[in-house]
Amino acid sequence: MGGRTGRLTRPSTRVDPAAAYTFAWRHAPAVPEPVLRALFAAVADLTWLSRTAGVRRMEANYARVRPELDARAVRRLSRAGMRSYMRYFREAFTLQGATPAQLDARVRVEGRENVADELAAGGGVALALAHLGNWDLAGAWGRRHLGPVLTVAERLRPEALFQQFVAFRRSIGIEVLPLGDDDVFRNLVRGAQSGPRLVPLLSDRDLTARGVEVDLCGHAARVAAGPAALALAARVPLVPTGIRYERLTGARRRAAGTPWGVVIHFLPPVPVPAEGDRRAQVAVLTQAWVDALGAFLREHTEDWHMLQKVFVEDLDPERYARTKVEAGEA
Repeated sequence: MGGRTGRLTRPSTRVDPAAAYTFAWRHAPAVPEPVLRALFAAVADLTWLSRTAGVRRMEANYARVRPELDARAVRRLSRAGMRSYMRYFREAFTLQGATPAQLDARVRVEGRENVADELAAGGGVALALAHLGNWDLAGAWGRRHLGPVLTVAERLRPEALFQQFVAFRRSIGIEVLPLGDDDVFRNLVRGAQSGPRLVPLLSDRDLTARGVEVDLCGHAARVAAGPAALALAARVPLVPTGIRYERLTGARRRAAGTPWGVVIHFLPPVPVPAEGDRRAQVAVLTQAWVDALGAFLREHTEDWHMLQKVFVEDLDPERYARTKVEAGEA
């Protein structure tokens, strides 16, 4: 199949990712929770045992934020990390079917006062997030209890896969803008300024040429400028936000319908520097939220789902030099 006429070729075994995700979103809710949980744990363990490129990158990232750990301890931590990562996907495939009571039982909040007062006064809040825990579950809960949620999504390929994720997030009450559209930042600013609204941005990896180089746990890294730029442009607070998993027990576990929930940590807003031009202020604000979440990463490393390069030492030097030129830093 797929070859020239008269020539036999091996059938393609490539999986259509959009079709696979569609299948999972359609059928996973019908699978009993214990069976689904065991299946995704097995996938996590098999991936971990195979030491795929993603697992090796996760271990390299973990080793940098946890330098006190030896190689064996990092390896054990990456197994917990892969289970946490697969837990996120298992929950994503069934989250649309969760009842409001189940959502409430699955989420616990610390530092709510760091966002509640601003929202109650009709203002917006920019949230700086890392790929920690289950941000979709946190967003669904926030939409119910705090206010409208507006965010951006990386344009995945193929386009059908991107549309699947957009449809999923909109189904749980999260408004999504495509990253890369010409007016995306302007619309984020308008959204943050137009009444009580949370604007969470996953920013621990720079997906553009406009990122900021920071110190993350003692190592140079490049992260997104979005949260700081948004906070300055919209004149809203910038709140670093960590999300981690926790085991549920007793009545809360029964109400949640799962043994795992998340804790949302709204950390104190980072202060806007009084001096410097806009670029310098973005750099200072970005380093401040990175410092806050860096401490969180050290404490809850296994819930950091970072299987890509984020530290400057791991980037291709020539490509990174071009990125700095494009950003006007060289």
